[in-house]
Amino acid sequence: MKPVVKVENVDKAFGSGDKKVEILNQINFSIEPYQLVALRGRSGSGKTTLLNMIGALDHPTAGEIYIEGTPISKYNEKQRSELRRTKMGFVFQSYGLVPLMTVEENIEFGLRIAGVPRGEWAAKIKESVDIVGLSKRSKHRPYELSGGEQQRVAVARAIASKPTLLLADEPTAELDSKMAFHIIQAFQELVKNRTTTIIMTTHDPNILEIIEHVYTLEDRKIDYRKKEIYV
Repeated sequence: MKPVVKVENVDKAFGSGDKKVEILNQINFSIEPYQLVALRGRSGSGKTTLLNMIGALDHPTAGEIYIEGTPISKYNEKQRSELRRTKMGFVFQSYGLVPLMTVEENIEFGLRIAGVPRGEWAAKIKESVDIVGLSKRSKHRPYELSGGEQQRVAVARAIASKPTLLLADEPTAELDSKMAFHIIQAFQELVKNRTTTIIMTTHDPNILEIIEHVYTLEDRKIDYRKKEIYV
């Protein structure tokens, strides 16, 4: 079985000449299907940059990223957009919710974009809202929710379509420890049920302790650590 993601000799730099800043250098790793993977590192280490490149939202300066064996660089912008729409789910730090839509409508909007048949929407909306514990807030709009609740809506929208690859940037940053563990458990279930492969960034040591596959970004390089997890 092909890796879902393969990153090969990837460099990333911003600027040029004297103002050139290298973020990532010769990054290599592969992620197998149905893994939950964490990227850790200090602020500015390149976690979000790497996530954005895997999600075809940004381009490497050098090297190649493969999604299910196909190099992203071969895609034109329309194909990259189609890849994101049909294969990927995203949780951004900015949440990216539509302000005038309710929780349910935001999730429905994500399902519509992903091309999920209309007949499946109601069940998928209910399931994802229940998973993140927002069933009593499902008719509220983002401005009526706390930051943590908005983050949970973003998670619900991303997981509702059960994408092949879920990319989550600090998905538990605004959550209390109890809800953070609840979300990670939901992620683990998606992986266990062979539904989704998940790559997330986090700096939370408690979350890192319960994730089996952890990559550390430091000094523009990447280091892998696999742990035995006892449940």
